[in-house]
Amino acid sequence: MGKLFDTLLGRSATVTEDDYMDLDLSAYEEAEANAPALFVKIATVGDIKDSPKIKDEVYNGNVVIVDIGRLKMDKVMYERVLKDLKEVAKDVNGDIIGLGDQRYVVITPNSVKISRDKIGEGL
Repeated sequence: MGKLFDTLLGRSATVTEDDYMDLDLSAYEEAEANAPALFVKIATVGDIKDSPKIKDEVYNGNVVIVDIGRLKMDKVMYERVLKDLKEVAKDVNGDIIGLGDQRYVVITPNSVKISRDKIGEGL
């Protein structure tokens, strides 16, 4: 350890090849190459206190599909949660859309936009 401090403090001018260690980063690079760019997460909201977990996922760059069906009975809570989710979509320059009679909400991060065009006739 003394040799390290001497080198850092400039006391030792001789550096040999033995002073360095080869690092094998192939396992790390392989894991990085296979990592997905984002995840699609599923959430259920029953209260405003569930919002921070959803917001964290969107801030981390994931798409979140939220079941807000339980909130339909409490209009005030429904509005508060939707306001909270709209704000996170705006914060990350993402997107948000309601599906299925507003039973589900999809929130996306910055790099993902939701098309409003429906595919197929039955939709």
